[in-house]
Amino acid sequence: MSIDEQFHSPVRFAIMATLVSLDRAEFAFVRDAVSVSDSALSKQAGALEAAGYLAITKGHVGKRPRTWYSLTEHGRTAFRAHLDALRALAEAAAGYATHGPG
Repeated sequence: MSIDEQFHSPVRFAIMATLVSLDRAEFAFVRDAVSVSDSALSKQAGALEAAGYLAITKGHVGKRPRTWYSLTEHGRTAFRAHLDALRALAEAAAGYATHGPG
């Protein structure tokens, strides 16, 4: 099982869940999807970037600065492994609740 401590933060988990099916998303989209402040999103995204799970790209649209987030392949793999581990734990707990120990 591969429970990843990077995803214990609900905000980091939500960022990953928001981006897992997208190629990339603009900062404001992710902020609104995750329902956090700009500073909270920046801090948690920075932690995911430091772990190698998130790529942060800065640029401009016209004269306005923009920031985009995208998951790295390493991030996608780690998040899927984390979800698989959570599923396995949930299935084990459901089996225990239904059948008891052993």
